[in-house]
Amino acid sequence: MASLVHSVRGLVCRNSQLIRSLAIRTVSSSSALPLRPKCNQTLVSQSQLLANFEQIGCRQLQFTRSYSAKEPLTLQLIKERVLLVLKLYDKVNPEKLTLESHFINDLGLDSLDHVEVIMAMEDEFGFEIPDGDAEKLFRPADIVQYIADKEDIYE
Repeated sequence: MASLVHSVRGLVCRNSQLIRSLAIRTVSSSSALPLRPKCNQTLVSQSQLLANFEQIGCRQLQFTRSYSAKEPLTLQLIKERVLLVLKLYDKVNPEKLTLESHFINDLGLDSLDHVEVIMAMEDEFGFEIPDGDAEKLFRPADIVQYIADKEDIYE
């Protein structure tokens, strides 16, 4: 921590961007790390961090919490969510439903039901599926592949 104290001592502590940057990178082993610490290294608690900065004369710190835009998707998670949406659709028999089930031939849905399924997928995954693409999605596996391609997920 001493090396961090010496490097920060000459800087103006009112620069909140610098302080946040240092706060993220300060770890319990007293060394600066990239934003993603290794598993065996943990971040310092806010109270420890505040005490460390008070030692060098900084009195005002702002802690911020950042959130990602959406949860990371995997191919397995997409499959599970697509099948869940279809199982909850009242016209689909969950016992007949597989990834390879054809909506019209195997599940007995009509074209209006197909449009409702596509709309349910749009709501579930948060983006619009163009009509030209929706006309080609007749199996849950097709929908899974389309969403994986759209979200750049390859496994």
